[in-house]
Amino acid sequence: MVQTLQAKNVTLRNLIDDFGLRLVQDNQFFREWQDDLPSITDSEKQFLDKVKEGYINLINYPPLLEKPIQIAILGPILFLGGFYLPPFQIRAEESIEIIAEDEGTIIRGQLDVLILKEQFWVMAIESKRFSFSMEAGLAQLLAYMLANPHPTKPGFGLIVTGGTFVFVKLVKDAVAQYAISNEFAIRNQGNELYDVFSILKRIGNL
Repeated sequence: MVQTLQAKNVTLRNLIDDFGLRLVQDNQFFREWQDDLPSITDSEKQFLDKVKEGYINLINYPPLLEKPIQIAILGPILFLGGFYLPPFQIRAEESIEIIAEDEGTIIRGQLDVLILKEQFWVMAIESKRFSFSMEAGLAQLLAYMLANPHPTKPGFGLIVTGGTFVFVKLVKDAVAQYAISNEFAIRNQGNELYDVFSILKRIGNL
């Protein structure tokens, strides 16, 4: 009997059992968020400082929902990184479907934001409300990333939960494997949006 799941209800256990997904804890597997990161200009830092100020203003007027996060935090960062310009394409609420090899499980859902580069999925982005943890969006994002129609290349994702950011890498070889970055938080001292922006630029330049 075929089981159909909505992506928002998928758990890591579903992905492990039905799609063979494995977590890689080798630090060398996901170096893209650590190595060869591009520098950030003073004007870019000033822009990101304003984004942080906007976030601080947002949390003073709860609840902080997904759409305000996309408009006030995610949208400006993608704009600054040039992701709205060629060769990139932005698609919102893109429908996806993945089917287990034995066709016993089908997962359907909609991505919040999808960034394509020459028809290749550069980045899948899942944003969650402020009250959700990174874990709440991880299984959902990985389900979307498993639907990437270009399995020969690594896929990258980003989970945004209010003021925190986590990058994800997925490789679909004989076994689907993933790893996650450290968590970056706007609330931390300094401005960790600098790190988020630099990693986004690095992935966009791959």
